[in-house]
Amino acid sequence: MQNTTTNNNSTRWNLVISEQTNVAVRSFLAQRGFKKGDLSNFVEEAVRWRVFDQTINQARVGFDALEPQEAENLLDEALNQVRQEGLAAGQYKPFTSSH
Repeated sequence: MQNTTTNNNSTRWNLVISEQTNVAVRSFLAQRGFKKGDLSNFVEEAVRWRVFDQTINQARVGFDALEPQEAENLLDEALNQVRQEGLAAGQYKPFTSSH
């Protein structure tokens, strides 16, 4: 992947994907009325969800060695911290069409 920072705090990625995936994603977006520019937003959300999923899976492996009450206490502590920092207040903007 080659990254080039642009002026609007975004990064340009040059990606290589299969033609089958290209057609599938563009068809999916077109069927739902999305425009060409929505591809970047769609990919960004997909990447965020994948990173989130991998992070959760990694955390679950770490919790396997803990007693249930100890794991629950750690989760409660993390949730309280997120709430205090305002991260749960909607800073993440989900993918939506620009049309």
